[in-house]
Amino acid sequence: MPSVAVKLYSVFFKFLLKHRLQNRIQSPPDESSPFGVTSRPDETVAAAKPSFTDGVATKDIHIDPFTSLSIRIFLPDSALYPPETDSKPHHHPPRPKSRLPRTKPPGSDSDPDSGSSSPPLESSSSPYHASRRNSSGPPNIPSNPKEDPRRNSFNVPANGTDGLNLMSSSVGGVYRGYSPSPESRRKLPVMLQFHGGGWVSGSNDSVANDIFCRRIAKLCDVIVVAVGYRLAPENRYPAAFEDGLKVLNWLGKQANLAECSKSMGNARGSGAGGGSGGEFKKSQILDSFGASMVEPWLAAHADPSRCVLLGVSCGANIADYVARKAVEAGRLVDPVKVVAQVLMYPFFIGSVPTHSEIKLANSYFYDKAMCILAWKLFLAEEEFNLDHPAANPLIPGRGPPLKLMPPTLTVVAELDWMRDRAIAYSEELRKVNVDAPVLEYKDAVHEFATLDMLLKTPQAQACAEDIAIWVKKYISLRGHEFSY
Repeated sequence: MPSVAVKLYSVFFKFLLKHRLQNRIQSPPDESSPFGVTSRPDETVAAAKPSFTDGVATKDIHIDPFTSLSIRIFLPDSALYPPETDSKPHHHPPRPKSRLPRTKPPGSDSDPDSGSSSPPLESSSSPYHASRRNSSGPPNIPSNPKEDPRRNSFNVPANGTDGLNLMSSSVGGVYRGYSPSPESRRKLPVMLQFHGGGWVSGSNDSVANDIFCRRIAKLCDVIVVAVGYRLAPENRYPAAFEDGLKVLNWLGKQANLAECSKSMGNARGSGAGGGSGGEFKKSQILDSFGASMVEPWLAAHADPSRCVLLGVSCGANIADYVARKAVEAGRLVDPVKVVAQVLMYPFFIGSVPTHSEIKLANSYFYDKAMCILAWKLFLAEEEFNLDHPAANPLIPGRGPPLKLMPPTLTVVAELDWMRDRAIAYSEELRKVNVDAPVLEYKDAVHEFATLDMLLKTPQAQACAEDIAIWVKKYISLRGHEFSY
């Protein structure tokens, strides 16, 4: 069972949440403007840090002039190392036996996987500790990174970095991106992350979401793009879903613009140098105001052909919608390819209650009555239905055929009333041969791995590690890194 502190915090949390939801229902805001909001004034936010002081640099971008849609990019410092070129086999450190599915957090008395030899990755004093799980091969890191001959004092590879080298002149300064030569470029997979909050709260730059995304970026060795979608009731369905799809299309546009920019630069370089040995010249695609349209961090380091969707609570509903639309679009979203998705305790519901919805209706933090209030704020009054396609994944004719869906990892908590419907959706995927395992965590509550007060618990850290292990199957350039 949860600790006394968790129980007390749950009572306080539910009281405040119910008060806020009822106030928004009784006093609906002006919904005439589509611009909307992506965070609430009472949300504690973390400032973006465009430097690698803790191993991950972040940047906020407002990508849609017509709405409040924004993103926060989390770039791990492993992207600054060029990929390995040797053909020697990589030796990974021994790992404990399979953790899929997990029923106990590491460190518990009955967990055979627990032990002092496997501390959480982010607890290491070395910013390069997570590199043992690199998706394109662990970098050959010297004992003192400052003595690495491939790097200069600005954490940028020393060879072939003409072009968009925008590092500040102070050691450990702000990283703005660069366009390295092909032999030193390191591409990382991209993970689109959708935060939770019951449609009406939460943000991509909140302190809790910032910590979680940093953890995932290090463990999975990916570029995390946290989506700041529009909140309800200012913007009801399908605004949040459209924002998720808009970011996926924006990612594809960025990849195409980066390719065009690179081609233009290569053409100018070969012309200036009298052949293929010419010096690489800086080339950018600018908008009508003279600003660069290419995001340098993504242009230099993102591999959109290895795109993973990760959604938390109601964000999992958005991730599943984006995955379905990507399947329907097919090659229209090229070069973006959604290779997998992770649904963390999805915000699914339905008119016919499941066993967990009956037994755990008054569960911790998010009980069923409050979640129905959240759905009333998200769906328009004339559309409100617990079997709405956004709410119930098991209704017929939702489309596309489930057999076309990407591999889907589902994370559920034992004490969450939404667990059974999430498990049922995973079972339907497995029936049509989609890789869709379920990770169920014992004595866990809804948002046990992402809620602010629970982020540092062993269960939360174990969940992030388990997600990384599974995601590696689909983003590794060398194939399956781990077997189960």
